[in-house]
Amino acid sequence: MQLHERLRELRTERSLRLKDIAENAGISVPYLSDLERGRTNPSLETLQTLAGAYGITVHDLLEGVEFYGGATEAALPKGLAELVADPVLGGQLTPDWVRTLTRIELRGRRPQAKGDWYEIYLHLRRILD
Repeated sequence: MQLHERLRELRTERSLRLKDIAENAGISVPYLSDLERGRTNPSLETLQTLAGAYGITVHDLLEGVEFYGGATEAALPKGLAELVADPVLGGQLTPDWVRTLTRIELRGRRPQAKGDWYEIYLHLRRILD
């Protein structure tokens, strides 16, 4: 899927009009229309603004977009990068688990320590497996 298709998909899934998102994001309707038609590419700032208007992260906004690759260790939250790099504990984490863990926030904050991330991982595995 291309970025413009993803932007349109997000808006139509929520039954919103171009005007609704444009007003919420503080951008013009013609510009948003051009983005959804693939006529122009947004800046990172615009992606952040649009993600905020949809109530999601930029990572979630770009999920499934063809040019968007996987997260590198440098992009991982503090503590999670240490867990992924750990040869024993991190070896248990599949890319899907890492992607899932990157979305975790507890009361608007992310865990900071490797041990906290590992406890969350173990808890989620017990629930989901």
